[in-house]
Amino acid sequence: MARPAWKGVAYALAVGLVGAGIVHIVILLMIPSFSARDAWTRLSAASGLYEVARIDTGTGGAADPSAAAAACRFDLADGVVHVSAPSKVPFWSISVYDRDGTNLYSLNDRAAPDRLLDLVVLTPDQMIELRKDLPEEFAQSVLVELPLGEGIVVLRALAPDASWRPAVDAFLAEAACIPR
Repeated sequence: MARPAWKGVAYALAVGLVGAGIVHIVILLMIPSFSARDAWTRLSAASGLYEVARIDTGTGGAADPSAAAAACRFDLADGVVHVSAPSKVPFWSISVYDRDGTNLYSLNDRAAPDRLLDLVVLTPDQMIELRKDLPEEFAQSVLVELPLGEGIVVLRALAPDASWRPAVDAFLAEAACIPR
């Protein structure tokens, strides 16, 4: 005697639900191992808030030997963050990421006044307050208004040839990430 068609459908649904349940449990158990490897956690192990840390060394090296990079974690609850470097290199770029690693803003030396790194990251509320009485030190700064709390600034510089490498290293060493 043949089994009714609805029993086959019920069996397939039951097997599918059990399989989906197993997959979801495995994913939930794997989340802690993946969350410990995010950029924020790795950078916090290497440096504190507002400390510029090289990220192209000690992490397997840069993919491009002419590229150098550094990063700084910040929290806008402490105030605006001012990122600057006094020297010039042939090319630099800076990106602002939220804590989850989403790129929110990018700028390079070609778009910066006098090709100097002078960037202020702030929230919309901080922008309102800053505009009331703009400090002289921010007169030439690029003001970046973002709706975030904690974030990461990543600074990259390129050395066209080996003779530029000391200048690029000095540029990243002189870079500052200061709450104001």
